[in-house]
Amino acid sequence: MTGTDSKRRAAVLGSPIAHSLSPVLHRAAYAELGLSDWSYDRFDVDEEALPAFFGTLGPEWAGLSLTMPLKRAVIPLLDEITETAASVEAVNTVVCTRDGRRVGDNTDIPGMVAALRERGIEQVDSAAILGAGATASSALAALARICTGEVVAYVRSEARAAEMRQWGERLDVEVRTEDWAQAAEGLRAPLVVATTPAGATDALAGAVPERPATLFDVLYDPWPTDLAARWSAYGGAVVSGLDLLVHQAVLQVEQMTERSPAPLDAMRRAGEHALAAR
Repeated sequence: MTGTDSKRRAAVLGSPIAHSLSPVLHRAAYAELGLSDWSYDRFDVDEEALPAFFGTLGPEWAGLSLTMPLKRAVIPLLDEITETAASVEAVNTVVCTRDGRRVGDNTDIPGMVAALRERGIEQVDSAAILGAGATASSALAALARICTGEVVAYVRSEARAAEMRQWGERLDVEVRTEDWAQAAEGLRAPLVVATTPAGATDALAGAVPERPATLFDVLYDPWPTDLAARWSAYGGAVVSGLDLLVHQAVLQVEQMTERSPAPLDAMRRAGEHALAAR
């Protein structure tokens, strides 16, 4: 590519978006890959404004990262979505192809699997999920790839419990639901995935077992959470939300730039530096 053809754009969309680390990660990748003509921005876009934003996308656009509340709202605007995205009805990645098509994917799911694999977790015979929001369905889809037995989801309402059981049926995962009041019992699982908002698991820190296995806490700011700090202090393995963010961003960079492998270590360092600066 030469001239104006080499100038490519990408961005992260969502609302709110000011906190997003995606620009830091993607720009670090571009620098490492020598893509000096590439830019990556952030735009505060809600569901109502999304169709109009899509109308502004020209041929210079390579792709978009999507965060809440756009992961489902974007689907009707796309030409195609991958099987992975369809499995959870959520798109976090849009690739703008050279022939003008817009293809949606979900890199959160393989990103979770890759983050666990990096820590040596290839397979578990059971797992626990704390929470039942959108991230929990992605976690369940990731567990469908690595968990050979039951997944227990600890939730706050029967409506959420029913939702998680439905996702289990759809993803072919054996899901049992328990009330949030019993969540301390879940901390004994070989793999615990915490998908809850900041502060929600703080009260569970005192219930961490003496020899915990692996905790995957999807939060990254503030970090560590009380639960993750206690888990580490007791010698358990901890996978952080930054690990997830970096691994899913690596997959996005590879899809958007058609360059592989993306520079995982450089992207992680950039993310760690940005979080420390906060």
